[in-house]
Amino acid sequence: MELETQARSAPALPSDLESEILRLKAQMNAVILAHYYQDDDIQDIADFIGDSLELARKAAETKADVIVFCGVKFMAEGAKILNPDKTVLLPDLKAGCSLETSCPPGPFKVFKEKHPDHMVVTYINCSADIKALSDIIVTSSNAEKIIKQLPQDQKIIFAPDKFLGSYLNKKTGRNMLLWDGSCMVHERFSEIELIKLKTHHPKAHVIAHPECPEALLNHAHHIGSTSSLLNFTTERPGGEFIVMTEAGIIHQMEKRSPGSIFHPVPSALDGGACVACNTCPYMKLNTMEKLYLCMRDRTPTLELTPEQIAAAKRPLLRMLEMSK
Repeated sequence: MELETQARSAPALPSDLESEILRLKAQMNAVILAHYYQDDDIQDIADFIGDSLELARKAAETKADVIVFCGVKFMAEGAKILNPDKTVLLPDLKAGCSLETSCPPGPFKVFKEKHPDHMVVTYINCSADIKALSDIIVTSSNAEKIIKQLPQDQKIIFAPDKFLGSYLNKKTGRNMLLWDGSCMVHERFSEIELIKLKTHHPKAHVIAHPECPEALLNHAHHIGSTSSLLNFTTERPGGEFIVMTEAGIIHQMEKRSPGSIFHPVPSALDGGACVACNTCPYMKLNTMEKLYLCMRDRTPTLELTPEQIAAAKRPLLRMLEMSK
């Protein structure tokens, strides 16, 4: 009975969520930033859509009073680190990241202390506390460029993604010490299903994110960041593509590459029968309803201590400078 009473007393959502979100955005002087892995309707209403590097740049440049971040928590933390005086809203604070949870600060600090002669280069998919333990932050867009700027004899710890780290070792000729973390989405793509798709679509380009395991990357015609994959398809309108990254990006690929055909690679879960398992459950926690409510109520806000912000800002700014 109590639940029924609460349900009856809850205010109804507006019939036109998009119009209300746009009204609130103007009222708040807000900017809506969205990652490519968000649902289509969120991508379509966002002021800017991008990968982690592009979103970090936009967060650093914005003149808005409020940043509404439609992504996962570590991305919203990055916006707060770069804009400590601004309000940063995240539609669902439970929107985490499997890479972030694979690298807890306590064990990583111990790992770092065992290798005091190593510089810590950390993938942006990590918590603010891990960023604070890092020397440089990188994204999949700029990691190779930044690592090549470091002295060849500089020893490096790379965290948290072991697959991206292994790929970068091959690309740069390094022997970076890798933390044992991975992305739950990219790790579980099915090689068997990929081979089936290649067999049925022999003219298709296989494109892959470097968070995928090496066995899967060996099949790819093009490996790159989310934006790199998008650019690859945009430059080939009317093409056919087998896509090995989170399936949310296909919405933008279809918009920017007219006439093209896209085949998402299924997950290895359920024997490759689970196509939906190639999506990130954390990214999908954000919805248009939650976006509207967080803007209406100005909560949940992303909060960090001044100490966290100060320590994590240095390696983030270094990334932005080295990736120019």
